[in-house]
Amino acid sequence: MTLFQLLIWIGAAVTLAGVVGLLATGVSANKLRNSGLPDDEMRRRLQSAVHRNMAALFVAVIGLMMVIIGIALG
Repeated sequence: MTLFQLLIWIGAAVTLAGVVGLLATGVSANKLRNSGLPDDEMRRRLQSAVHRNMAALFVAVIGLMMVIIGIALG
């Protein structure tokens, strides 16, 4: 296995981790929405969910960039 193939597989794993994070954030936000909390508490928790969502999206994008670089250089 060459270095570029390894980069592709590692990038795919990182992307998968980001997608799992996005799905987990969506599920937790849906549960939060149906919880019936007061508006202030709901807003505070949803802002935290937005931060987790952006972090998971960043991880997925980094993984996709690793895959693209591995394909382009391989």
